[in-house]
Amino acid sequence: MTPLAPHVSAFLRETLAHQRGASQHTCDSYASSFQLLFEFAAERLKVSPSSLALEQLDAGMISAFLEYLEDERRNSPETRNVRLAAISRSSTSSSIASPSYSSR
Repeated sequence: MTPLAPHVSAFLRETLAHQRGASQHTCDSYASSFQLLFEFAAERLKVSPSSLALEQLDAGMISAFLEYLEDERRNSPETRNVRLAAISRSSTSSSIASPSYSSR
């Protein structure tokens, strides 16, 4: 299994900030999105967030996370889509699943 933390850290620091020139606000927003996802997935899988692997964040997990954002956290579709964008953009650098839910 591929450890998740090093990949996301590199994405936030290198790819997003340096290669794509994202603002600090954007990097913070993406980091918050990943934190929410990791906490959700860890609770569902009954593991610690630091032990999550890329392979565990499949389309089903991402879909459940997006539903959780709207149903439990009462996020608007726009806010949910911001979270999805963070996950989707990182998927170009990894195997994180990125289902198409923006039209939901």
